[in-house]
Amino acid sequence: MRVFAGLRAARGRVFRSLSERNYRRFFAGHSCSVVGTWMQRIGQDWLVLELTGSAFALGVSMVCQFLPVLVGGVWGGVVVDRVDTRRLLMVTQAAQAVLAAALAAFSLTGTATLPIVYGLAAGLGIVTVFDNPARHTFVAELVGEADIVNAQALNSLVNNAGRLAGPALAGALIVLVGVGVTFVINAVSFLAVLVALWLMDVGTLRRRPPVPRAPGQARAGLRYVWRHPELRLAIVLVAVVSVFGQNFRVVFPILASEVFHGDARVYGWLTAALGLGAVAGGMAAAAATTATPRRLLLACAAFGAVNLAVAGAPALGVALAAVVLLGVTNMVVNTLARALMQLRTAPELRGRVMAINGLVFLGGTPVGGPLMGLLCEWWGARAGLLVSGAACLAGAVAVVPVQRLARSGPAL
Repeated sequence: MRVFAGLRAARGRVFRSLSERNYRRFFAGHSCSVVGTWMQRIGQDWLVLELTGSAFALGVSMVCQFLPVLVGGVWGGVVVDRVDTRRLLMVTQAAQAVLAAALAAFSLTGTATLPIVYGLAAGLGIVTVFDNPARHTFVAELVGEADIVNAQALNSLVNNAGRLAGPALAGALIVLVGVGVTFVINAVSFLAVLVALWLMDVGTLRRRPPVPRAPGQARAGLRYVWRHPELRLAIVLVAVVSVFGQNFRVVFPILASEVFHGDARVYGWLTAALGLGAVAGGMAAAAATTATPRRLLLACAAFGAVNLAVAGAPALGVALAAVVLLGVTNMVVNTLARALMQLRTAPELRGRVMAINGLVFLGGTPVGGPLMGLLCEWWGARAGLLVSGAACLAGAVAVVPVQRLARSGPAL
């Protein structure tokens, strides 16, 4: 009986944010949309490979999508702090639906070219500048501060459940009917989020007072992050993981096709294994009640070690098992970093701080994507994974002094 009582208590901790009606609606809408999002990611990657056969071109497509975040990410956070977050999200979600529909039309009519794919990827990147900090900041409006860690973990859990289902479904559909259908499904899936946002009980949202327009607000956000040791530690580790460790969309297609001699289905299996691990990691993160620098540092070190294990996998089955662990550790790193930055940030700065997190998290890809693509072309996917693992381990070691400073310094 004690075992069952403990399991019920653990389940209550994991899903406690769902007691909030508005969060339940957002959770349901996001759950539908994220499957389509991951289907499009697989479809876009495979479309670029079909058009070019080049890992470098695949890296450039990622640059087009994530470079806008690197260039304008902080200013996206300034906008989030100034406006109604819910209304902003309705605009960004609708824009993403339009871009997915356009890519579907070009693909299904056989008129898709590399410049068109690059252009639509850049358009998606511009929308992401505003959508990413708005989504993460909106969490604090949906739930109380005590449940921010849980809600962030559940959001990441949904995203990675989509990573589990979406790629596997996309891989099968690409083989059976072609890549265009993945973009159609994604375009339709955004309707679920738009309906959820429309049905929100606006009166119960924990809205932040809008920040008046003033000069230097972007710089103020950057200074705020750098002057607080815990925030600085989190952003440095996110940068290392983003640039060196999260280039799965570059490495996995090469791992699937050249190392294990597979097709789109094998790529889908690898990405689905990553999602399966992330779901398991999300369940563990959702049960936590707080986030600390020490936990984040250990998670980053574990992520680096698992990258090395994937690099040395002798067979596909072993690689899939190691990729599951890669998903677990990657999920924990990202969830702890976002939660730590939300909890240690004043409400009026959350938009900018989460934009900085998103800038580093997504904006590191334009740097790491092409480099990893070239590395994989020259020496293979295993070499790319070795570099990823070594860099993340080195990053974890390098921030140990900052972690000690954060632990001994005053509470934020």
